Amino acid sequence: MRKPTKAAKARRKAGPWQPSTVRDLVRHAARRFARAKLTFGQGTHNAVEEAIFLVCEALGLPVNEAAPFLAKRLTAAERESVLALIDKRVRQRIPAAYLLHSAYLQNLRFYVDERVIVPRSYLAELLCGDLFSGDRPLNDRQAVTRVLDLCTGSGCLAVLACHVFPRAHVDAVDISEDALQVAEINVTAHGLDDRVSLRKSDLFAAVGDAVYDVIVTNPPYVDARAMAKLPREYRQEPRVAFAGGTDGLDIVRRIVREAPAHLRARGGLLCEVGRGRTILERDFPHQSFLWLDTEDSSGEVFWITAADLKRSAALT
Repeated sequence: MRKPTKAAKARRKAGPWQPSTVRDLVRHAARRFARAKLTFGQGTHNAVEEAIFLVCEALGLPVNEAAPFLAKRLTAAERESVLALIDKRVRQRIPAAYLLHSAYLQNLRFYVDERVIVPRSYLAELLCGDLFSGDRPLNDRQAVTRVLDLCTGSGCLAVLACHVFPRAHVDAVDISEDALQVAEINVTAHGLDDRVSLRKSDLFAAVGDAVYDVIVTNPPYVDARAMAKLPREYRQEPRVAFAGGTDGLDIVRRIVREAPAHLRARGGLLCEVGRGRTILERDFPHQSFLWLDTEDSSGEVFWITAADLKRSAALT
C-alpha cells in the first residue's frame, strides 16, 4: 500500500476544501447544480449560467461581465453566505431569482419573489430589437403614445415598453393583486410612476373604452397536460401565470377576440403563445398572424395589426 504524499497529508490536515475565489464558487455551484439535475429556464439556460448568476448577484458583481472578477478572493462571510444559497438552491429547488429577489431582462434588473413568475419572455428581445424600426410595424417609435401590457406580472415588459417608446404612457394590468404589488416595486425602482398605471383587471375588463397603439402580452399558455408535469422549480411560481386551460390557449383566444376594440387604426397586438401556433391558426383561419423568431424561439410570438384583426373578425 502506497504511503500518503506530503501534499495529501497537508490537505487532510487543512480540513475539507473551501472555495477561496469567485471562480472556485462558480465551479462548485455548477458542479452541484449539474449533479443534482436541476431544472433551468428561469432566466438561465444551464448549470454554468445559473452558477454565474447566483454567485455574482449574491456578491454584488456584474452578472454579464463576471470575467474580471473571477480571481477575486472571498471573505469568510462571503463564502459562507453564497455556499448557503447554493445548498438551498439544490435542496429546496427554489429558483435562483427568488433566492436573490432579482432577475434581468435586456440588462435591466427587476425585483421578483414568489408572487410573480420569473421574467423570461421572448417579447423582451422583440420589443428591444428592430420590430419597431425601419420598414417594420409601427416604425415610428415616437408616434406610439399609449401601450397596454396585459398580464403584466412583475411589470418588466411595461418598464421595457417605456424605454422602447419614449413618449408612451403604459397601462399595465393583471388579475393578481399580489403581482401588481411586485410590479409597483419595479415601476418605482425604474422611476416610471408617472408613465405606468397599474390596474387590477381580468384582461380588458378594467380599461373601459381605452384604445392603444400597441398591446403587448405574455399571457398564461401552458396546457393541462404540461401543467401536470411542471418541474419542481416551476411549481414554485404562481400557477395562475402558467395555466391556459386544456390546450393552453383559452386566454389567448379571448385576447385575439377582444383586442380589436382596444386598438387604434394603425395599432397592433404583440403576443407570446408558446407552442400554440398550430392550434391558433386552426381556430382563427382568417387571421393574418405574423410569426416572429428570436434567438431562442421560432414561431412562438405573433404580431397582428388592428386592421387585420378587424378585417378577419368580419369574415367569421
